[in-house]
Amino acid sequence: MEMTPSKTKQYIKEALKDDHLRTAVDKATQTALHKREDKVDQIPYWEDLRFKAYAVKQDVIEHLDQYLEEFEKNCKQNGIHVHWAADTEEAQKIIFDLVKEKNVKTIVKSKSLTTEEIHLNKFLIDKGIETLETDLGEYIVQLMDQIPSHLTAPALHLTRQDIGKLFQEKLGADYTEDPEELLQIARKKLRQKFLAADMGISGVNFAIADSGSFCVVENEANAHLTVSLPRIHLAVMGIEKLLPDKGALPVFLKLLAPSATGQKATSYVNFIGGPSSEKYNEGPKEVHILLLDNSRSKILADSRLRETLFCIRCGACLNICPVYQQVGGHAYGWVYMGPIGSTLIPQYLGLVEGKYAPFASSLCGACYEVCPVRINIPHHLLKLRNKVVEAGQSMKGEKMGIAVWAFLAKHPMLYRFATWFPAQLQKLLPGEMAFPAPGYAKERAIGRFDPKGFRKKLFKLEKDSKKSSE
Repeated sequence: MEMTPSKTKQYIKEALKDDHLRTAVDKATQTALHKREDKVDQIPYWEDLRFKAYAVKQDVIEHLDQYLEEFEKNCKQNGIHVHWAADTEEAQKIIFDLVKEKNVKTIVKSKSLTTEEIHLNKFLIDKGIETLETDLGEYIVQLMDQIPSHLTAPALHLTRQDIGKLFQEKLGADYTEDPEELLQIARKKLRQKFLAADMGISGVNFAIADSGSFCVVENEANAHLTVSLPRIHLAVMGIEKLLPDKGALPVFLKLLAPSATGQKATSYVNFIGGPSSEKYNEGPKEVHILLLDNSRSKILADSRLRETLFCIRCGACLNICPVYQQVGGHAYGWVYMGPIGSTLIPQYLGLVEGKYAPFASSLCGACYEVCPVRINIPHHLLKLRNKVVEAGQSMKGEKMGIAVWAFLAKHPMLYRFATWFPAQLQKLLPGEMAFPAPGYAKERAIGRFDPKGFRKKLFKLEKDSKKSSE
């Protein structure tokens, strides 16, 4: 499914008309929030963890060049092949060259937002390479030819009835909506692919600079099979995913699971420190890691916005966002969505393509309060809105409205008339009826203009105050 953030307004309108979608998203996000709250309440030092995580990420991002060099050096010492890619096109070429060189015909993948970012599945499949997602949610959206609708729960927008019908149509299974039976259907199909795959591809949750290793966090064991069964493993990692040492990792693991899935801890934490087939008689014979920039250096160069690189992709800000709760992830038109997606879209894709994203927010601040690494998302959204306006990409109606207001503000008599006249005009409306506002008034109550106006009330207040003081 081809989507683009430049059509966000259209996607939002479509989502708001889809009651089935909105019910599924609301139920899923509310469940996630309740589970998170329950776990966070059990951790008395939660805020201390958030501050520690922020400090670690700040140090890493501020000295990213040094940590990347250290990570590359230690990876090579561990027998890991390191590749660097500046953008999507270069990443795709490197991966395809590797696939050709190693005569890879089939690939299994664990969940990776970074590979979604570079459209890797479509690219490889178009090249004739069988490429299959093995995370259950990712497998479901791949069957539907969709992009994920959530950072940690790709099929969050679907009900179990939707999935039952999908498996019946695509896999020829008998219809069922029982979660355990649906899981068994998928497991049976996927297990065959694990055993036959030539290459496994994963993302990276955290990479450890001083040891040249990385970890993949999961709940389904599909990532473990992706790493351990194929003869070649490739990890695709955004360059910001580094931690300085293993001592920092427990802080992030304690924050990630409650924030992402409402668990105290995830079921599996897979560490990859190099090829292990010969040493342990299991695991891959070759390990490769691709370090992807893809505009991250550009974000890093902006001291006002580089904090957005602290994100650990937990999805907590999506769950709590009143906008995301209403429209789901596809309305944003890209692999990153919700509040953090609204900051990343214009930075990764540019202010023309991402001009609507920073405005898809109520600026209520809930995302900042829930973020495990304390990213001040509302603050960054305001900066990006300013960038959109300065780049001349704001909406025509908004530009016109501001221009009219600026003209009136420079002419006091016209301004007073403009604020007085609507109150007089509304007297012609029956009863307490407010001015009609197509589209806006359908979901909201519209107030009435005060017939006295602010100036008259202020003058009266000052007059009464003067009398009372005499």
